[in-house]
Order: sequence, then C-alpha cells, then structure tokens
Amino acid sequence: MSKKVIRHLTKTPAETERIAAQFAKTLKAGTVLLLIGPLGSGKTTFVKGLAKGLRIPKEILIHSPSFTLINEYPAKIPLFHVDLYRLDRLREIEELALEDYLGRGGVMAVEWADHAPGFWPEDSVILEFKALPAHQREVVISLP
Repeated sequence: MSKKVIRHLTKTPAETERIAAQFAKTLKAGTVLLLIGPLGSGKTTFVKGLAKGLRIPKEILIHSPSFTLINEYPAKIPLFHVDLYRLDRLREIEELALEDYLGRGGVMAVEWADHAPGFWPEDSVILEFKALPAHQREVVISLP
C-alpha cells in the first residue's frame, strides 16, 4: 500500500508553525508523528505549531525535551513531545516506556525517531525535515 505524501516549503519559522497548526487539526488521539531531520531543520518549530493547533494553552512554553526526554502538554488531545537525540541504544529508548503514552489518548511527536528504527507503530506518520538555502525548510509528510 502506498503512502500519501504532502510536501511543504516554508520560508520562516512562523510559516512552519502555521502549517503545523493546520496539520494538527487533522490529527486524532493516538497518532504517532515521527520527526526526522538534522539539527536546525525545523522539528521543534513544527511541534510548537502542533501545540497551537491542538489548542495547548498559550501560557505553556513549548521547547525541545532534549534533557527531559519527554514533555507532556495538556489539552483536549494532549501532546507528548519526545526527543531521542541523546539516546542511541534501543534499550535506552525501551526504558522510556513510550508504549504507555500510546494508550493515553494524545498525539505523540517524536524528534529523532530514526534513532529507534522498527520501534514505532505501522500507522505512524513520518515527517522529514530539510534545511534549505535562504532559511527555507522543506517538510515532507508521509501519511499511512
């Protein structure tokens, strides 16, 4: 079965956030988003937009969980923001018990998901980020 692919080219962080906010409105509880791309390619900016689209309260600061590994943001559909950048062993990732979050009725956005190949549900959405010249970003969304 082929996946549906959507490509976006953005010129500013605000534009990346707007696209993510619109995309968030299409998501259902239980969705897993696998964010893949190099440092500075827009993954965390995209998650900030997801938070807006999921109506996470504006007072809550959205930031990369590089050291906490998982940030939870409350909303009607909560957002679980995971960052695997510092983890490189599958055992370390398994110890996070991420499967426990899957049944909690939220959206899980996983930065550096490629650190755990084969770990994710088959119906995960893959988002690939690329930094381009002139501060542009390309976001390629592959839907199951």
